[in-house]
Amino acid sequence: MAEDEKAPPRWDILDDKLLQACRVWDLRARHYRHPKTGKEGEFYYIDSRDWAIVVALTVDGEIVLVRQFRWGSDELSWELPGGIIDEGEDPVAAGLRELREETGYVAESGRIIGRSRPNPAILNNHSVVVLAEGCRLCGEGTAWDEHEEMEVRALPEATVMDWAREGVMTHALALNGLLYYQLQT
Repeated sequence: MAEDEKAPPRWDILDDKLLQACRVWDLRARHYRHPKTGKEGEFYYIDSRDWAIVVALTVDGEIVLVRQFRWGSDELSWELPGGIIDEGEDPVAAGLRELREETGYVAESGRIIGRSRPNPAILNNHSVVVLAEGCRLCGEGTAWDEHEEMEVRALPEATVMDWAREGVMTHALALNGLLYYQLQT
């Protein structure tokens, strides 16, 4: 897409500093200057690795979901499996790894069906949606992280879409994954 001459300009970065290093992301501050007006300001953002979100279709055509406790919302949340893409890791490989670790399912194949910015106002990363097809329980069980505990369900696509419409599923990245899936069909 060509640059629109009416588009606002990119601001110039004058400084970028680490404020707090956390386990899965860093809080940073950037000092910017507007290239035309000279206005300056400090803006805060979360520096995070990209995330893989998995739309996992079983051999029976069902979609695999997880329900887990989320500390930010202080609620249980129905979601698509997913997690952080490790440094240098292929997004599809990361999605399939997270699928196996969180649910015990393995896929015959996987491919990227979408890529978006979760919240570009405060986050610098991407959410990559992976479609995993031909999923079966592998018999090895799950490999949850230290603080993870999940309920795993494979549900008919119609039920999952109803849950999205009815607000049973509220996790924005999961809903984004379902949108990309619907755009494929």
